[in-house]
Amino acid sequence: MSGEDARALPVEDARSIAGVPDGFGRFWTPYRMAYIHGEGKPRDASDAQCPFCAAPGKGDEDGLIVHRGRTCFVLMNLFPYNSGHLLVCPYRHVSDYTELTCEERVELGELTATAMRVERETAHPDGFNLGMNQGAIAGAGIAAHLHQHVVPRWGGDANFLPIIAQTKAIPELLEDARARLAAAWPAEGMEK
Repeated sequence: MSGEDARALPVEDARSIAGVPDGFGRFWTPYRMAYIHGEGKPRDASDAQCPFCAAPGKGDEDGLIVHRGRTCFVLMNLFPYNSGHLLVCPYRHVSDYTELTCEERVELGELTATAMRVERETAHPDGFNLGMNQGAIAGAGIAAHLHQHVVPRWGGDANFLPIIAQTKAIPELLEDARARLAAAWPAEGMEK
């Protein structure tokens, strides 16, 4: 039975598709299997298959790019923790913060601040998580290409799903969030 067929069934019937009904509802997120299996994840700093290196070569919509700067760019996280989860990346394929040039470090910081301002203007979050995981052991999903997370947060946005089901419900499509943020991004030179 396909996923579409299962969605058309009443909840009671959909629960029994995989076996005996157990009283638990299912929140299917098959798109996350690509992340779990590491598809498209570069193996090391020299890997030519890096999704952060590939994104700038695509159109903004296809690459989920919100803004292109001089040395860094901003894009949507393909596997977001929350709606509007952005990544700020240098164009250069470097893995460590200490490898950034002074110009890259400054622009990465400026784009992070602008991302926060644009999120506040368009989505009114109550706070943010900002972070950079350096190395796989520190939690970097793509350790070979440095990226700064900008995660908007709202009161009550965390519930039992991430803890119990290891699943996060995201209420906005990536394409819609990208369009919202890109439309509100200030013109070049107007970031401050």
